[in-house]
Amino acid sequence: MITSIQNNQVKNWRKLHTKKYRTEMKCFLIEGFHLIEEAYKSGWEIDTIIVREGVDVPDWSNQYTITYVDERVFKEVTQTEKPQGIAAVVKMKKLEQKADDFVLLVDAIQDPGNLGTIIRTADAAGFSKIVLGVGTVDHYNDKVIRASQGSIFHIPIEQDDILEAIKKLKNNEYTIWASALEDAIDYHDIEGEEKTALIVGNEGAGIEEAVLQAADHIVKIPIYGQAESLNVSVAAGILMYKMRK
Repeated sequence: MITSIQNNQVKNWRKLHTKKYRTEMKCFLIEGFHLIEEAYKSGWEIDTIIVREGVDVPDWSNQYTITYVDERVFKEVTQTEKPQGIAAVVKMKKLEQKADDFVLLVDAIQDPGNLGTIIRTADAAGFSKIVLGVGTVDHYNDKVIRASQGSIFHIPIEQDDILEAIKKLKNNEYTIWASALEDAIDYHDIEGEEKTALIVGNEGAGIEEAVLQAADHIVKIPIYGQAESLNVSVAAGILMYKMRK
């Protein structure tokens, strides 16, 4: 059992809180029974399971390296306020796109909760891929993973320049929608096609102008009340399900 926060392994686990170290080591940290089981069921490679003393582990976890730590060390490693007493280091994995239909493009979304919710909704809506543009929060961020509720393990996610991604999609005969309020078509008045990609943008600035100009259609969700706009994850969910009709 590890009891010192000065232990080198503990220090390395803590470094996984940063994108730089996650990228360098090609692995990331997850917390809680549900997320670890989702990683296991989805076939992602679990490097190490970290368990707080006194916590029982599932039977299937015995096939992996299990490292027990005391409560002080576990709090040092994890980031949630009320951890469940189990965490894991998981190796990054590139999922293959299984279908050629609906794609989501994310332009500089910075809030981890928003991105995680969007990933979860894209998974639920059966999207075939998500592309994260420059300036978007890292999808291996702890808060993104928790907000995704494990959907990060189900749907292919890649990083690319949004304009380059649009070019590739158009070459593959995709129609591109962009979500914005100005000079836009009411989403009720447009029908999704077999191969459609949706762009959603930054919480404050929206979608970059050059990206808007590259879209085939700019679509909006009408605001009937006094709110200026919808949260980006809510708007993304409405439009993704519209595209599925």
